[in-house]
Amino acid sequence: MKNPAYYAKPGSTAGDLLAILHPPYTAWHLSYVAMGAALAPTLDWQRLLGTLVAFFLGTGVAAHSLDELKGRPLGTKLSNEVLWALGVGGLAGALVVAAVGASVISPWVWLWAGIGSLLATGYALERPGWLHTTTGFALAWGGFPALVGYWAQTEMVSVSAVLLAIAASLVSAAQRVLSTPARHVRRQVERTEMHLERSDIVEVWDEARVLATWERPLRLLAWSMVALAAGLVLARTI
Repeated sequence: MKNPAYYAKPGSTAGDLLAILHPPYTAWHLSYVAMGAALAPTLDWQRLLGTLVAFFLGTGVAAHSLDELKGRPLGTKLSNEVLWALGVGGLAGALVVAAVGASVISPWVWLWAGIGSLLATGYALERPGWLHTTTGFALAWGGFPALVGYWAQTEMVSVSAVLLAIAASLVSAAQRVLSTPARHVRRQVERTEMHLERSDIVEVWDEARVLATWERPLRLLAWSMVALAAGLVLARTI
C-alpha cells in the first residue's frame, strides 16, 4: 500500500495529524506571506507573525482538515468529529487573530479575513468548482497569501506586490501541475511502470522513478521557496 503523499505516513494518530498538515506544502504557501511582508518598505515582526499564524490556522489546519472529510484522500483514521473540530477550530483561531489585527491595524483586516475564510472552506468543499482548478489553486494558495503579507505591513497594494502575487501564482500553478499526476499514481493506481523505447533498447522505469519525476521537483521547489522567504526576511533585519 503506497503512502498517499511522499511526506505522509498515516496510520497512527501522530502520522495522521502530520499528514493533515501537509508540512512541506503548508510551509511553501506560508513563505509567500513572508515574501510579501519582506517586499514592504518597513517590516513589522508582530504583523508578520500574526499573518503567518492566521494563514497556518486557516489553510494549514482548517482547509486541510475539512478537505480530508470529503473522500479521505489521505486515508487517515481520524474521526469526523476530530476533523470537524480541527477545521472549525482552525478557522475560529484565524478569525481571532483577524479580530486582533482589525483592532490594531485596520477594520479592513476583516475583508481579507473574510476572503481567506471563503477560500479555505471553498477549497475543502470544492465549491465553487473553479477553486479546485489549477488557476483557482494558484490564485488562492499563491497570489492571495503574497498580497495579504504585503498589505498587512503597508495597508495598501502596490504594483510590486501584484507582480509578486503573479509570480507566486505561477509557482503554485507549477506545484499543482506536478502534484496532480503524482497524487493520481499514489492514490488511484495499483501499479505503475513506464517503458521508454529507443532504437537499441527498452528502458523500464519502476514506480519510484516515475514518481520522482514529479515529486523531486516538488521537494526542491517547496524548500527553495522557504529558504528564499527566510533570506528575504532576514535581509530586512541584518
